[in-house]
Amino acid sequence: MVDAGAKFIGEFAKYVPVQAAFWLKAREEEQWYLYLASDQIDDTNFDLAYGEVMRIASRIPDPWLSPFEIKVVSSKDPLAAAVVGFQNKYPGVNPTRHRSRPLGNRIVEEVYMYPQPATAAI
Repeated sequence: MVDAGAKFIGEFAKYVPVQAAFWLKAREEEQWYLYLASDQIDDTNFDLAYGEVMRIASRIPDPWLSPFEIKVVSSKDPLAAAVVGFQNKYPGVNPTRHRSRPLGNRIVEEVYMYPQPATAAI
């Protein structure tokens, strides 16, 4: 899952710069989601960004990652902003994993943050 996400992030970053990329399992959700946050994503182009997600997923299919597990958000999204804030406070080249803590506006069961830049994860 982590490796598949890293590969996908690298491809998506060719479309728009990725400020934050992370897997999140929220307490109220059953599954993990891969979040891709960019300052070039907003209300006017979410549909284009999801079109790119589908294009990449069809070009590099992976049994560990479904395009329906990917959420594209603005870097201003509270979760994305919290991840960027954490990474700015604790910079490093290694991925970071946290369990059972508040993140942005949610309580997360677990989060796996790819290092900045996101494409350097693998």
